[in-house]
Amino acid sequence: MSWTVSPSTKQPYGVARVAKVWNLARSSFYAYLQRTRNPQPALKRGPKVLADNELLTAIRQRIEDPIFTGEGHRKIWARLRFAGIRTSKQRVLRLMRENNLLSPSRRPEPQATNPHEGTIIASAPDRMWGTDATGTMTACEGSVTVFAAIDHCTAECIGIHAVKKATRFEALEPIRQGVREYFGGFAANTAAGLQLRHDHGSVYMSDDFQNEIRFLGIESSPAFVRQPEGNGCIERFFRTLKEQLLWVRRFHDLDELQSALSEFRGRYNASWILGRLQYRTPSQARQDFSVQLPIAA
Repeated sequence: MSWTVSPSTKQPYGVARVAKVWNLARSSFYAYLQRTRNPQPALKRGPKVLADNELLTAIRQRIEDPIFTGEGHRKIWARLRFAGIRTSKQRVLRLMRENNLLSPSRRPEPQATNPHEGTIIASAPDRMWGTDATGTMTACEGSVTVFAAIDHCTAECIGIHAVKKATRFEALEPIRQGVREYFGGFAANTAAGLQLRHDHGSVYMSDDFQNEIRFLGIESSPAFVRQPEGNGCIERFFRTLKEQLLWVRRFHDLDELQSALSEFRGRYNASWILGRLQYRTPSQARQDFSVQLPIAA
């Protein structure tokens, strides 16, 4: 149309006039003209996607000539991207897995059963105790440690102790308190037949701690690694201790804290009721066992 001659002026209408009348952009006309003069096959828009065999070849090249050895599919995908090869991590993972190109990795052995699948509740008092430590604060000393021990049958707190420096000797103090009170003294084999449940903390696995409980006749019973439920009785006691005392009071120094812990121990043993004890207190449960055991014998 732009080359059509006007009957009045005897001149072609021109591209500008025709584009203006038809409300078209002149760039569209010139683009069409360029495509007509230089025809090209239509290509898919976006980055070029390699076929699986081509991509696998590129992956092998990066594996055979690596900067570091043992790189996984994520780094191979990143190096492909740096080289201008666009793909997805899932596709790289699939190809590497199908062709055994993944770097070897250590996998945990499947366990058919949970190592802690029994019960930690003792059938009678003074057959198993549990001990552990928790932390709190005082105004003078800052962070301090609270050691405690509990009976796995009656849930009694048999000893509790607060200290600034948590050493293996301080960890023994709740056990000493319990042995003196419930076994009537402190001598060799005084607590024979008793098991002590504890975790694998350095204070509990130390030679000094193990030698002293062995001297008392106590058998060490460490909980399974990464199985806190194996020491669940003392963990549940610490929850009660925190909710009822440590999180609701401020303490000036260790003396005030130790006094409050001793008072809490007596109040807990005498007044705290537990569902697994048929809503009896720990002291009531021990008293009932002391009455029942001679009859059963």
